[in-house]
Amino acid sequence: MTTGLAESTRKNLVSELVHSAGEWFQAFCEEGTVEIMVNPDGQTFVDRLGRGLSRLERTAPDFTRRFIETAASLSGQAVTRQNPILETELPDGEPFYGARFEGLVPPVVGGPCFALRKRASLVFSLADYETGGMFSPASREKETPWYEGALSPRELLVRAVRARRNILVVGGTGSGKTTFCNALLLEIANENGRTILIEDTRELQCPVENQVSLRTSETVDMQKLLRATLRLRPDRIVVGEVRDFSAYTLLKAWNTGHPGGAATIHADSALSGLSRLEQLAQEGGIPPSASRTVIAEAIHCLVFIRKTTEGRRVSEILAVDGMAAAGEIRTINLLEGGRK
Repeated sequence: MTTGLAESTRKNLVSELVHSAGEWFQAFCEEGTVEIMVNPDGQTFVDRLGRGLSRLERTAPDFTRRFIETAASLSGQAVTRQNPILETELPDGEPFYGARFEGLVPPVVGGPCFALRKRASLVFSLADYETGGMFSPASREKETPWYEGALSPRELLVRAVRARRNILVVGGTGSGKTTFCNALLLEIANENGRTILIEDTRELQCPVENQVSLRTSETVDMQKLLRATLRLRPDRIVVGEVRDFSAYTLLKAWNTGHPGGAATIHADSALSGLSRLEQLAQEGGIPPSASRTVIAEAIHCLVFIRKTTEGRRVSEILAVDGMAAAGEIRTINLLEGGRK
């Protein structure tokens, strides 16, 4: 955020930011780079799309500290021993294009360190995922209405979007959840309607013509934005990442006339994504039995994407098939492997 800074001051700070960057800056500017990480000991790593982590030259602590301090100045903040954590976004436009920045200084770490995550510059389609071999094979069973006749994982997801199914994208850190959600937004753009996006930091790339993009702030949390969203006449609601009790509000919104949305959540398997939703609802005082019923009604499709040595891979696509007699959520595995 650069609110309140004169344009000349902003340009000077951006120039200083580039000047204070280490040798990693060249790697950051390369196409395919996802994230740069500088550790307290100066060890520096780059995460490249499809190639994983690799080591770069060490970064001197004074460069790292200067970079963090300049990034703080751009957002109207300061990093000190009393305020040692900086969470911000770097300026739009060259060379940082709104990259997400997390910087830390002593005493919470032994030396200055940061992680700098680029905004996606390329949006991959579901067809790109298919041709890139990132889908596991689809099952040939035909067990759900929106799946009927689909022959590939891509077709499954296209039909889910067209049938206005709510899709939860699940994965670990750096697995590519947001990138995959962008692929779903490409499909949503082919359908008529108004899409509202809610994020903590700008990462989603939405080509939908009729859209409103909302962001949380220090005074407005996701819960408040979801309530506001319902008064903005949404057809579809898309959330960058579900991480608190607002998950329950989103589920209820999807259940009350706003189907066809998508969201991401951090978990280690598709089914763990459902468990995580249940935990978030309980944080707001909703008992498991009540939250489980709402989850079973609101979530129609689960996509699990994981990071492997060969790159990101969609390894699970599950359809939610209501509640079992024992009170558990029943799912159908739509990739090879049958029922879960």
